[in-house]
Amino acid sequence: MRDDRLIVALDVHTMEDVKALVGQLDDSVAYYKVGMELFYSVGAPVLSYLKEKEKKIFLDLKLHDIPNTVAGGLCSLMGLGADMLNIHAGGGFAMMQTSSEALHAAAEEKGIACPKLIAVTVLTSIHAGEWAEMGHVEKIDAQVIRFAKLAKKAGLDGVVASPQEAGAIREACGKDFLIVTPGIRPAGSSTDDQNRIATPAAALRNGATHLVVGRPIRSAANPKEAAERILREMEEA
Repeated sequence: MRDDRLIVALDVHTMEDVKALVGQLDDSVAYYKVGMELFYSVGAPVLSYLKEKEKKIFLDLKLHDIPNTVAGGLCSLMGLGADMLNIHAGGGFAMMQTSSEALHAAAEEKGIACPKLIAVTVLTSIHAGEWAEMGHVEKIDAQVIRFAKLAKKAGLDGVVASPQEAGAIREACGKDFLIVTPGIRPAGSSTDDQNRIATPAAALRNGATHLVVGRPIRSAANPKEAAERILREMEEA
């Protein structure tokens, strides 16, 4: 039942926790997200472990700095074997374009496949009230589409966005653009600290290419059963 569209978030902070969850999920899950909490605690060995298990890896560090610094950081991270890396679209067009060009050039020089590079648009934890409080006049969905278009123009492979904006991004950026959606909550599960959410089936129907799921699987009494329920719902979509 392996499906690369499902990315399970390893939002833990020890290798013991990683091995326990990956072991429980076994062959049901092929793709994992390594975020700040885990990477800053464990570092590169977690990627080595996942590659040994023949898993795909989304290294979710959300780089955001001046263009050359982000480009250099990505080229350093590329050597760890991640299949997907990300940066913040809020860093601007020049940062995104410089990063994409540098990453592709470095991959070509090393003779390896270039990781997919995607841009974070607006965090799914941000709701409309908070967005307005931050001083934004344009609505969240309009800003997300603006960022997505900039990311595509800059040469990136896709974006991270809420499933609620996936349909508009698909329309604006075409069929080959990656849309990675956190904020996925199966029917009846807790929303936790996410605001702009959707079910797995709804996210895929809206145009998402990948679904990032953390707590609904990780906190389940039986994580493998929880993952396989989500996979079945994805198949139905």
